[in-house]
Amino acid sequence: MGLPPPARTDDSARRPRGGRYLAAVIGPRSALALLALLVSLQSFAEPEADTLPRVVSLNPSLTAILLALDAGPALVGVDDWSARDLPEVSSLPRVGGLFNPNLEGILALEPDLVVWVPAAQQRNLRDRLGDLGVEVLVLDNITLPQVLASIETLGARVGRGVESRERVREIRRAWTRVERAAERRPHPRTVLVLQRDPLYVVGGGSFLDAMLQAAGAENLAATFDEAYPRVAVEWLIGARPELIIDAAAQPEHALEHWSRWPSLPAVAAGRVVTVPAEVVTLPGPHLDRAVALLGRVVGGDPPE
Repeated sequence: MGLPPPARTDDSARRPRGGRYLAAVIGPRSALALLALLVSLQSFAEPEADTLPRVVSLNPSLTAILLALDAGPALVGVDDWSARDLPEVSSLPRVGGLFNPNLEGILALEPDLVVWVPAAQQRNLRDRLGDLGVEVLVLDNITLPQVLASIETLGARVGRGVESRERVREIRRAWTRVERAAERRPHPRTVLVLQRDPLYVVGGGSFLDAMLQAAGAENLAATFDEAYPRVAVEWLIGARPELIIDAAAQPEHALEHWSRWPSLPAVAAGRVVTVPAEVVTLPGPHLDRAVALLGRVVGGDPPE
């Protein structure tokens, strides 16, 4: 039958309210200490949208991080690439390209924070913004540890520390799943193409190289010191890849393009796979999706 409902008392009108009730129950000194603790805890609460810092992002990967962490309302301006590739910010003011941002346009938006990734072309801009009292946050995003650190650092700066740490944990969990699945499969000799003409591929040390390794691929260009080296087609022919993963945003179908060199083992075996660059190559908040997609491709399944 279950427990009966608690009996009602008749002294509710005489019961002290609020802080007086708390003091009556636990004593005045303990009540004051508890109230002080509650006030201090409130100071750590995540800011509301109208209290977020005003942020200008000069890189699509950092813009994507802010959107993924539910900090989109903080954005007051973005670079041209972000506005082009991310529909959520297409209506925001644009402040120039990745390498030629407009100082006057940035200042007109009265930002509290300007974020970008390191580039020699922007060194002067950083100094000028600093002289004008605008905070600048520069985040590296070449290696996997750098990308994960950029998610957590940017998240903490805009009051999304909890969300950023959970995003990183989800990426790590996906990474582990893909690595475990790859242990049971062959490791094809692979090249990940970023651009066809001139030919750029994924070299060693980058987050993309780390994803290829996690997916079980042998990255043939990992011997290059550059993260994204330019190579000759002759090098590709000599490397004899068994799998070509093509992330070049070009209209010609990848297999049609690489079939010009029929001696390539990947062409002969029909293992030339197109992957969406916006999913795989962006050093942003969704590397869990990217590494899962590469795991399917290297394992012989079509990308979803």
